[in-house]
Amino acid sequence: MTIVAVHGIGNHLSGRSPEQSAIELAGQWQLKLQQGFSAAGLDARPLPALHVAYYAHHTRAAERQTVVPDALALDEREQSIVIAWALALGAPTLQERQGLITAPLRQVLSWVSRRRNVPIGTVIRLAVQLAGEVHRYLHVPHVRAAARSAVAESIRRVRPRVVLAHSLGSVVAYEALHAHPELNVDCFVTLGSPLGLPGGIFDHLMPAPIAERGARPAGVRYWMNLADTGDLVAIPRRLGDRFPVDQHAEIPIGRIDFHTFGAYLSSPLTAAAITPFVCNQTIPDQIT
Repeated sequence: MTIVAVHGIGNHLSGRSPEQSAIELAGQWQLKLQQGFSAAGLDARPLPALHVAYYAHHTRAAERQTVVPDALALDEREQSIVIAWALALGAPTLQERQGLITAPLRQVLSWVSRRRNVPIGTVIRLAVQLAGEVHRYLHVPHVRAAARSAVAESIRRVRPRVVLAHSLGSVVAYEALHAHPELNVDCFVTLGSPLGLPGGIFDHLMPAPIAERGARPAGVRYWMNLADTGDLVAIPRRLGDRFPVDQHAEIPIGRIDFHTFGAYLSSPLTAAAITPFVCNQTIPDQIT
């Protein structure tokens, strides 16, 4: 049994071909998945193989690969993504929301750092990666088409029962599955997904949401969403408020490793979520 894993932001590997990058990431994440199965007490189960659908060579911002992340280098549209992200993290009052909209970007990121008790350097690095790759994917048409095609081709070639889609990868996979309704997936698992991010992502999806609701891709039989309670990118955590998600669970990953694909894969909850599908069992009523 092979699972297709769709990576998120910050996974461009310089100096490798897309094929080499996919193989290298698959090797790293296969070990993390094994840790998750062991933590869930599923060592006796056959471990599914991971095939990585790699698209980062399309979405990465080449000119920023060799410099220290700098929020001031973001253009106006990228900054708007950061503002939408910060607002979605929870400004409780109208005055605070208006203040964030008009504040300098560095001040906005400092607010996120204080509110979530995350080092400012981590917040800046995450914001620059998120805004840059999200902007390129959503607003550069040939990038969007190429990334979607890469993911769709991986699913078509491997024909997996399970697709694990992390971070921006959940957006790419969602759109790829919509664009190719002939692709059938028993279980679509979104991990640390920003699909529902208002303003920054949700309002730009293809197909466009109707009455504030996104649609399930035609070929997806079952949809699970897993989100770390401290994940700054999984905003909002409960995708079921905007999408027809069958099941949602929150994963306590921790403050330091809150958004990496490896952390999600090494969680016993991820292993428990996909085991019924890779082992031909009955779909679970809930994840515990």
